[in-house]
Amino acid sequence: MSDLLNYLVQNDEHFRRARLPALYSDFRSQRTLNPDGFVANVAAWKRGLATAALAGYAPSKAPTRSHLILDLDGDALLRSLETKQFGRPLALGTVLQDALANGDILPLQQFLKAKESIYYRSWGRIPWAVLSWGLRQAGIGGPGDNLPKGQFVVLRNLEEVSKSFIESVADRSSPFERTFSKTHFQRTFAEGLLDKQQRLSEIDFEVLVKFLSRDKNILATDGNTIKIRSGSEDTAITEEDSAIASLKELMEDLTRQTEVLNRRIDELNITAQDAVRRKNRIAALAALKSKKLAETNLSRRHATLSQLEDVAAKIEQAADNVQLVKVMQSSTVALRNLNAQVGGADKVDEVLDNLREQMGEVDEVGNIIAEAGPAATVDEAEVDDEFEAMLADERKKEEEAERKVQQEKEAEETRKKLAELEKLAVPGQKESRPISPVTNTADELGDMDIEGDNTAEKVAQKAE
Repeated sequence: MSDLLNYLVQNDEHFRRARLPALYSDFRSQRTLNPDGFVANVAAWKRGLATAALAGYAPSKAPTRSHLILDLDGDALLRSLETKQFGRPLALGTVLQDALANGDILPLQQFLKAKESIYYRSWGRIPWAVLSWGLRQAGIGGPGDNLPKGQFVVLRNLEEVSKSFIESVADRSSPFERTFSKTHFQRTFAEGLLDKQQRLSEIDFEVLVKFLSRDKNILATDGNTIKIRSGSEDTAITEEDSAIASLKELMEDLTRQTEVLNRRIDELNITAQDAVRRKNRIAALAALKSKKLAETNLSRRHATLSQLEDVAAKIEQAADNVQLVKVMQSSTVALRNLNAQVGGADKVDEVLDNLREQMGEVDEVGNIIAEAGPAATVDEAEVDDEFEAMLADERKKEEEAERKVQQEKEAEETRKKLAELEKLAVPGQKESRPISPVTNTADELGDMDIEGDNTAEKVAQKAE
C-alpha cells in the first residue's frame, strides 16, 4: 500500500477498508441508477485527495511537494493509488472531471492569469451551465472519463491555508509589521500555516499571494513588495512601502549573517584550542587569525544592524505620527460639525434665555392659580405633634419589649441557680422533704430527749 493510500485509510473515515471496493469500482453508471451513491463516492474522492495533498502525500514531479497544487501530469496519481487487491480506481477520471467542472480544482495557469475573482460568475455563462447540468443528469454530454492533465489549484486547500494566514497576521497593526519583500514574505510564512512543521513551496506562495490579493483583498502587491492591507487602505504599493520592505529584508539578512559569524567564531575557537593541545603552533595561529577576522566582521554587522534598527524605529514612529495626525484631523472635523449643530455660544445663550423665560411663565401661572381659589393649608404644629406622639408610642413599645426580654432573662437565671442549689448536698443532712416551718419543727422534735426537760413544749408553742 502506497503512502498516499495508507494516509487515506488511516485518516479519512470515508476510506475505511470496507468502503474501498465501492470507491475503486466503476461507479459511473450510478450517476443515473443510484445518484446518492454516485454523489457520495465522488465527494469522498474529492475530499480525500484534497486532504492528502494538503498533508503532502500527493505525488509531484517537483523536488518540493506542493500542498495547494494537484499535479496530474502522467499517471503518477493512479500508480500511487494502485493496490494488488483492487487495482486502480476505475472512476477517478470521472471524479476529477466533476471537480474541474464544479470549480473544486482550477487549472494553475488560468488561475494565475485571471483578472477577475474566481468567485465571480458571469451571468452570460449561467444558461449554458444550467443546460450542461441537465445534460449530465440525463447522462448526455457530460464530461469525459479521462484523467485531466496538468497542474490544478485545490480550492479547498487554498481557502484553508488562507484562513490560517489571516489568523496569524491579525495582531500586526503597524505598517512596518505589515510590509514585506517577496523573499522576506516567503521566509516569514513558509512555516506555521500548515500542520507538522511542513513548508509551503514557491508555487504555493505564488498561488496564495494571488488568491489573497485578487479574491480576498487581504494583500496588496506589485510583484516585489507585499503589504497586508488594513481596513480600507489603498491597494497601491507606495515608495515608502518598498523602502520598508527592503529595510526589513536587509535587517533579516544581517541578523542571519551575525548568527553564522557567531557559529564560525565558536568553531575557530575550538579549532585553536585543539591545535594548542596538539602543540601545532601554525594551525593555532591560523585559527586565531581567522577568529579575529570573523569577530571584526561580526562587530561591523552588529553596528550596521544597530543603525538599521534605529532607522526602523524612526519609521515606525513616523507612521504612528501619520496615524495620529489623521485621527486628529478627523476629530477636528467631527467637533466642527457638532459645534455647527449646536449653533455656537450665542445660540446657547439664546436657548438658555428662552428656557429661563418659559420657567418664569410657569411660576407666574402657578401664582395666579393659587390666588384664584383657597388652597389647602397644612398646620405644621399639628404635623409636629402627631409626629412626636408617634415617636413616643414607638419608644414605649421598644421599652416594653426590652423590659420583657430582661425579665425573661432574670427568670431564666433564677431557675438555673435554683437548679444548681437543689443539686448540692448539705454535709451530715439527709435528703428529705422541702424545708418549711412544719418540717423544721418535726425535725427538732425528733432530735429532742422527751424525758429530759420541757423543751418540746416550747417548740410546740413556737410552732403555734
